Amino acid sequence: MKAVVAIDSFKGSLTSLEAGNAAGRGILRAIPDAEVSVLPLADGGEGTIDSIAPFVGGISKTVTVTGPLGKQIEAPYIFDPVSRTAYIEMAKSCGLTLLKEDQRDPYLTTTYGVGELMKDAISEGAEKLFICIGGSATNDGGAGMLQALGAKLTDKDGNAIKPGAIGLKDLYSVDAKYLIGRDISIVVASDVTNPLCGPDGASFVYGPQKGASEKACEEMDSWLEKYATLSGFDPYEKGTGAAGGMSFALKNFLGADLRSGAEIVMEITGVEDLIKNSDIVITGEGRIDSQTLNGKAPFKVMKVAIKYGKPVIGICGITGDGYEECLKAGFTKIAPLIHPVMETSGAIKSVEETVESLLSQEGDGAI
Repeated sequence: MKAVVAIDSFKGSLTSLEAGNAAGRGILRAIPDAEVSVLPLADGGEGTIDSIAPFVGGISKTVTVTGPLGKQIEAPYIFDPVSRTAYIEMAKSCGLTLLKEDQRDPYLTTTYGVGELMKDAISEGAEKLFICIGGSATNDGGAGMLQALGAKLTDKDGNAIKPGAIGLKDLYSVDAKYLIGRDISIVVASDVTNPLCGPDGASFVYGPQKGASEKACEEMDSWLEKYATLSGFDPYEKGTGAAGGMSFALKNFLGADLRSGAEIVMEITGVEDLIKNSDIVITGEGRIDSQTLNGKAPFKVMKVAIKYGKPVIGICGITGDGYEECLKAGFTKIAPLIHPVMETSGAIKSVEETVESLLSQEGDGAI
């Protein structure tokens, strides 16, 4: 039996590869002669470039950049001098995980460090950038990134606006004449389809998890709308609300192509070819519920499995409301862990045992 394992991270417990390798061991316990291929799965959020690093070649370069609250930090990116391609993860320079919970404040957090990483990659000779924009702590519409790349965002007195979303409150003029990066290819990895502004926009949907109050969400939404209007772009365009509006800036100012992060990772790892020649596919994430069907990475894997008529099992820590919709959509089975725990070693053991139990059952229809 040939099995393909591509599981997203169990946030707070397991990385994608930790979960995948555990599932692989579970398969071999149940079927010792199975051929198991374990691939990383990510959607453009935290950990994406670590997952794809073995597949893209190149070297890791660490740069001193501006962190989410303005302090200097060290942030890595991958650069392949042969293909002249750089892989940048936004969370490395302005991610939520870089802050303690009481430090989260989208009024103040900035994307400036992302621009510094991009600028460094361009100076190294990069002609193409893959930018993974999930997991950010910011809501500045990418303003900081643009400033780092040479754009002038100023108040009515001609002074540069302050870092963070609060700076947009005083924004009066946007001048992108000296913006660098418009002559290179940029692909943005994101699975968020929300617009920049409005009730489904960046501020209202994602602001609270970044530390914003209800009042702050209302204010930031109005400031982002002003920013978009001054820039001459649509604040309600689908997909431009990802990462606090980072996708808005990358698409409109730099001509970036917005693509599904999960699909990009799957292309890089070659998962489709493996699924095509497999007998069973195992995917999953920490929680499987109705939101899984909103373009999340396990859903993308499921669609490929269905394309080639392969059974696909979804492994998860827990199931949530509407997980039954995933079964209707095409998952052969949804399997929560036998012993759901947050601690890493316990979670690894539970994944192994859950997969072993599933594949040891006779007549369960899994394969």
